[in-house]
Amino acid sequence: MKRPLAVAFTLFLAAILVPQLFSQDNWQQIPIPPLPAFRPQEPKRIQFPNGLVIFLQEDHELPLIDATARIRGGSRSEPAGKTGMLDMYGEVWRTGGTKGQTGDQLDDYLEARAAKVETGSNDDSTTISLSCLKADFDDVFKVFQDLLQNPEFRADKLDLAQKEYFDAISRRNDDIGEIASRESTKLAYGAQNPYARQAEYTTIAAVTRQDFVDWHHAHVYPNNIILGIVGDFDSAQVEAKLRQAFGNWASGPAAPRKDETRFEPAKPGYYLVAKDDVNQSNIRMVALGVRRDNPDYYALTVFNEAFGGGFASRLTRNIRTEKGLAYSVGGGVGTAFDHPGILRISMGTKSESTVESIQAIYDEIDKLSSSPITEQEIRQAKDAILNGFVFNFDSSDKVLRERMAYEFYGYPPDFLEKYRAGIDKVQPADVQRVAAKYLHKDQLAVLVVGNTSEFDKPLSSLGQVTNVDIAIPPPAGAQQSEKPTASNPEGKALASAVVAAMGGEEKLKAVHSMQIEFTQTQKRPSGNVSMPVHVLIVFPDSMRAQLGEAQGGMTVVVSPTAGFLAVGERSQDLPPSQKAETTAQIKRDPVYIGQHLNDPSFVFAASGTEQIGDVETRVVDVSGDGIAMRWFVDPKTSRILRETYQAIGPNGPFQGQTDLSDWRSVDGVMLPFLHTNQQDGQDSGSSQFTSVKFNPAIDAKLFERPADTKPVPGAKSGH
Repeated sequence: MKRPLAVAFTLFLAAILVPQLFSQDNWQQIPIPPLPAFRPQEPKRIQFPNGLVIFLQEDHELPLIDATARIRGGSRSEPAGKTGMLDMYGEVWRTGGTKGQTGDQLDDYLEARAAKVETGSNDDSTTISLSCLKADFDDVFKVFQDLLQNPEFRADKLDLAQKEYFDAISRRNDDIGEIASRESTKLAYGAQNPYARQAEYTTIAAVTRQDFVDWHHAHVYPNNIILGIVGDFDSAQVEAKLRQAFGNWASGPAAPRKDETRFEPAKPGYYLVAKDDVNQSNIRMVALGVRRDNPDYYALTVFNEAFGGGFASRLTRNIRTEKGLAYSVGGGVGTAFDHPGILRISMGTKSESTVESIQAIYDEIDKLSSSPITEQEIRQAKDAILNGFVFNFDSSDKVLRERMAYEFYGYPPDFLEKYRAGIDKVQPADVQRVAAKYLHKDQLAVLVVGNTSEFDKPLSSLGQVTNVDIAIPPPAGAQQSEKPTASNPEGKALASAVVAAMGGEEKLKAVHSMQIEFTQTQKRPSGNVSMPVHVLIVFPDSMRAQLGEAQGGMTVVVSPTAGFLAVGERSQDLPPSQKAETTAQIKRDPVYIGQHLNDPSFVFAASGTEQIGDVETRVVDVSGDGIAMRWFVDPKTSRILRETYQAIGPNGPFQGQTDLSDWRSVDGVMLPFLHTNQQDGQDSGSSQFTSVKFNPAIDAKLFERPADTKPVPGAKSGH
């Protein structure tokens, strides 16, 4: 079919002109108009006589209203002995409800209106916010006001928050990225710096409900609050409502406006966290950064983007793309509003290229002197910053949030408007100057989290290495009297009697593996739940447990080379803490301990007596091979009536207690067929053995992870 003459002529021109227009020589000559002026809608600022500052930002696009109150005072001000208090305060403030309604009742009330009222905390402030439909604003605001002024901090919600925190602490060493971020922050600021401190079992356990009440009374006053509201409302009406609600609220002591925190960075050098269960290394190079009001802020922003800010940056182009050393790399000189940020260069690489990758980053730092950031790189960086800038503030709530931040930290109101001009004015000389001023490889603390056995070279080939201890200190209750370092005669005699009552050391040493069938009963508030369990144990460190029926049940496998759980065709790595706890369970078995009666690395120390029922038992502290526990021995039968130990469960660490009874003979070895358990003094369930077999035939493949499996939905990998 013939084309019309006009169409044919147009195609002809396109074929001739378009290649010329977009040729390598001409495409840069296409005129690009300047970006339009950035003039965000300025919220209305109001300050009440009592000091409350309010920002009102009308936005009538949708019938929604959002509000946030930011209150001065955050975790950097909490006592060091109660680190983590403000994290829990931010949670229990909401879950604890008000004096008139529980948190659960508030949930129901708000859910019926598709609304939210939430609380939280960060380093320097706490917040309470609401989000609702315009029609429900009056109802939801009443909850907001009541929670702000009349929180209850109910004790049961504090208890729940503590248990959740214990669980988080127990798992904090499972992910190497989390370890690298946490430990590098300590290196940059100092381990005891409020911005780097980490909560421990003891600091969380030390927090009381009264701490929350005292904190709230000390900080929540109108002169310490900035309240921002954005949405579909009339400013005059909302202002009148706020004056009625908060106008007569008495002001209180002002929270400090200046951060007096001391920063004590680690000495430059190499720091190592050894993790033998990973095949990759997380690298962090850190030093102190600057504040956002530093005159070099704009030049540093451009430098950061060009050097390590994105896919077009030098670090990504040269280390990731050209050399193939990293799956992620980037960083720069960090900034913060009222304290120094962190200069941080981050990199993830395979274990075998760890040292090579560090040297590659050093090379890029050196090149900043011999081959400074070019004009083209600077132009690309500025384009990326400015073209993306508007998307950071493309809605009224984003602009309001930024404006509230300037008010909070004492920055000029037009800081946001000046940002684009400040970036635009940056010249190549400015970028070269700040690179030379702030980034020096010999001033960096270099942290590596990885498997040292797989490194291409020892980390010490670069310089002196300091090992970083990330062991989690045990709860206060677990810090019993100092662990005996040697057996005493009475303890050894009691242990020998226990072993003899079980069948003798020779029979116990002949047990290399055990196949156990039992019924596990768990106590729950809704009623007891029982399930069949099939366990295969190979001493000293392998176990396969099938929970529930073979079809549809769950399998947990731990061995020196594996640790996973599987459900059907799906599997997931166990977190290292859970794998370690499972291994400890194997080694706490009386059979295994009895096999080591005369092993000099095992200690059996008598430590008094304790009444259990009508029996005055003899207490023996047992330790060795990574375990520590107590036996309570009946002196007449030489049987263990009870054992206590420290363990880790789904909700964190607990003090475990197991009563052993229903002793039966299996091939001449006496074993307790009933285990009755407690956790932290509360009944948790029991295990009733139905059969035990010694040294069954074992297929080694039972301890291998299936090759073609999918991740368990919702599970988190331990790597």
